[in-house]
Parts: sequence; C-alpha cells; structure tokens
Amino acid sequence: MEKLITDNHLFIICFGFGIISIVAGLIMRKFPPKKINALYGYRTSSSMKNQERWDFAQIYSSAEMIKIGLLNIVISFINFIYFLTEITSMILGLTIMILSIIVLLFRVENAIKKKFK
Repeated sequence: MEKLITDNHLFIICFGFGIISIVAGLIMRKFPPKKINALYGYRTSSSMKNQERWDFAQIYSSAEMIKIGLLNIVISFINFIYFLTEITSMILGLTIMILSIIVLLFRVENAIKKKFK
C-alpha cells in the first residue's frame, strides 16, 4: 500500500495541494490581513484598490481556498478508482492544481467586480 501511495502522483499533488489550500484558507479566515500590504493575503490589483475591497477579498478568497482544497482532496482519490499511468497521473495532478488556482482567481475577481460595480 505504501508503494501505491508514493507512486500515485495525482494523489500526492492534489491531496498535498488540497491540504495546503485548506490550511491557508483557515489561517486567512482566522487571521486576515488588516491593512493592504504586499506580503500577506489575497493580493491583486483589484483587491488592493481600497480597504473595503481588500477586506472583502480576504474573506471571500479564504472561503474559496477551503472549497478548492476540499475538492482537490476528493479528486486525489481518482487514481485509486481508475488506473492511470504514472505520467498521466502526474500531468493530470499538475493540470488540476493549475486549474484550481485559475478558478480561485476567476471566482474571487468576479465576486469583487460584482460587489464593487
């Protein structure tokens, strides 16, 4: 079983990314950055335009990070159900991770635009 998990790139990438996303989301929810800064928090040009946008983006992005993290953890078990080759598992894991980041940015940016028309 140990060999199965360590050779399963999809599991390692998606599960690891899922845990990191959840932990980061929980930290940002519990300790959101109070002021606009260039070091910590959800930092995009639209979220840094003013303090109200910044505060909204921190709360919204932390919730989205947790959701995306949970989804990645669920996806990480695909290779235990369907057999994927090592390279397919790795490419799929990296693709899902990159798409997760894009979806996070897209959802948060759209929420900012919708709230602050």
